[in-house]
Amino acid sequence: MTTQRTRVGREVEEALEEVLAHVRGETPLPCRIVDDPAAEHIVALRKRMKLSRQKFADRFGLDARAIQDWEQGRRVPDRAARVLLTVIARDPEAVVRALDG
Repeated sequence: MTTQRTRVGREVEEALEEVLAHVRGETPLPCRIVDDPAAEHIVALRKRMKLSRQKFADRFGLDARAIQDWEQGRRVPDRAARVLLTVIARDPEAVVRALDG
């Protein structure tokens, strides 16, 4: 058995030290907060774009039934959908271009 540390072992050790420093409040870790749009925000976004649920769904690759459920408060968009809705709210044409490409 060897007592020398491998490169991977040292990387794991460093990563764990980072985690412990964060837990102790010594080091902030980068994070990104994604909006959790309330039902009324989703309705407002769609209406601002003057699109029916079906047209909104078709334009942005979403399910019309899911949009209906979100707008009526029966479901909450998952993380990926929240990210997509955030991008749509800020730059809808970027999403259109990405889906067309």
